[in-house]
Amino acid sequence: MNANPENQPVIALNSVTRRYGAKRALDNVSLTVPRGGVLGLVGANGAGKTTLIKHVLGLLRAQEGSVQVFGLEPVARAVEVLGRLGYLSEDRDLPPWLTVGELLRYSRAFYPAWDAGYAESLRQQFQLPPGARIRTLSKGELAKAGLLVALAHRPELLVLDEPSSGLDPVVRRELLEAIVRAVADEGRTVLFSSHLLDEIARVSDRVAMLAHGRLVLQGELDRILESHRRVVVRLPGTAARVKALPSVLAVSGGSEEWTVIRNGSPESFALALRQAGGEALEESSATFEEIFHARATERAVD
Repeated sequence: MNANPENQPVIALNSVTRRYGAKRALDNVSLTVPRGGVLGLVGANGAGKTTLIKHVLGLLRAQEGSVQVFGLEPVARAVEVLGRLGYLSEDRDLPPWLTVGELLRYSRAFYPAWDAGYAESLRQQFQLPPGARIRTLSKGELAKAGLLVALAHRPELLVLDEPSSGLDPVVRRELLEAIVRAVADEGRTVLFSSHLLDEIARVSDRVAMLAHGRLVLQGELDRILESHRRVVVRLPGTAARVKALPSVLAVSGGSEEWTVIRNGSPESFALALRQAGGEALEESSATFEEIFHARATERAVD
């Protein structure tokens, strides 16, 4: 069906696996993206982010499991799905011989819902001269032109695959602000993939972490930050002994003083630490970067 009820996920992956030879680019990934807000898809280069996005775009069919976008199978219903989403990748593959104005007229032909007035307001906002050839644009201007094309038909879903790769901090911030405005406007949904953790933390409502093709953590960003703590402990023994304490994800340090990243029950952790002959010296919030690096070695979805 073509309808997309409010309670229907915009994206739903169920036990998706994708192999390239012996390597699993995606390993039994299940992910649901609700309508509205920004889902930040984070992982190191090679973690499987782009492979996941290709399944969402219908460029790859799941070898195992299923993929639905707007309740539709994106390979079998490619025209319907692609007409309702916008896409920007780090490649920003735009026809170099066109001017900015020609690019807008060219792109308009592919989208019945293209909003010429909105496109022009974005062009002015991004300060893109209509007569400038695509091949003469800077990296930052190319990224803005690509985002303009992705947004101008007011897509229900905006898919961004490393959109700010190679850009300077000022242009990166401008792009992120434009993405946030796009979400606020008409309740759109954004799937935003990046290996830059600060970007993900700045704009995302929800996050999903990939490591070696596996989904190791997903949920609301605020809850993830609240549920993970950094604790400095004193405990004789090895790092393995500290790692064996309940809810400990990562350990660093030595000489009987260790820094751990943990989640789960604080009472269980404190009790086990006392029973082991240790004590907590200091506790504070874990950063998003610390959580990511701790979770990157985990094998199970939270």
